[in-house]
Amino acid sequence: MLLFWPCAWGLTIAYDFSSEKFTYLYYLTLFLTGAILMRSAGCIVNDIIDRKFDREVFRTKNRPIASGQISIKLGLFYSACLCLSALAVLIQFNILTIILALGSMPLAFTYPLMKRYTYWPQLFLGITFNYGLILGWTSVNNEITLIPLILYLGAIFWTLGFDTIYGFQDIKDDEIIGLKSTSIKFKSNPYRFLKICYSIFLVSLLITGFLIKLNLFYFILLIIVALQMFYFQLYKLNIKKTDSCLKIFKSNNFLGLLIFISLIIGKT
Repeated sequence: MLLFWPCAWGLTIAYDFSSEKFTYLYYLTLFLTGAILMRSAGCIVNDIIDRKFDREVFRTKNRPIASGQISIKLGLFYSACLCLSALAVLIQFNILTIILALGSMPLAFTYPLMKRYTYWPQLFLGITFNYGLILGWTSVNNEITLIPLILYLGAIFWTLGFDTIYGFQDIKDDEIIGLKSTSIKFKSNPYRFLKICYSIFLVSLLITGFLIKLNLFYFILLIIVALQMFYFQLYKLNIKKTDSCLKIFKSNNFLGLLIFISLIIGKT
């Protein structure tokens, strides 16, 4: 769902709701299907690349490939089937969207390698995870303008924040085996970093609302969005407790839904 929500946002800010709604619902279904297929393929590739590291981390040691329950060949076969299915979904869109989506494939499958070389793998994840926002926009407008780019930039910082929270679950094991992350880089003052990330995201939502002239209800709902990010997430987060990190991380699915609803109400 964290892969799907940016797609839904991009589609929603681009779509003209004064016209027929079938195309919107059809594209929304395509993006949901594509997100499920590509995230599944990405998880398999991630598990194959990280299998040796996963065996050394308590939380991931029982993953199917790391534990030997599933062979690498079978994993690659599944991943290829998923990618082909996703391609069948992709070709339902216009040429620009297809080209842009295919161009994102290297990002989708090289992300797992980043934690070996940089403390910013979450940044690469943000660039990859939110790419669907651009695709949602181009599927309707068949061009790229400043508006989706502003929201895309903000969404990257959203992912940078929530995946840093996710990374605190494994920080001790990651340090032992030599992996890098923003969780490790900012472990001495994580809350300041997370506040900066979420603030940038919130500002991008505000700017987007002004640029596409969303109604007052959208900006009122953004107060709830801000409350969810800064109170229900950051204020209640305890980075020393893995269950707290996982709970806060998962709450971003609700945040994605909340923003989606806010955008729809803001346009109608």
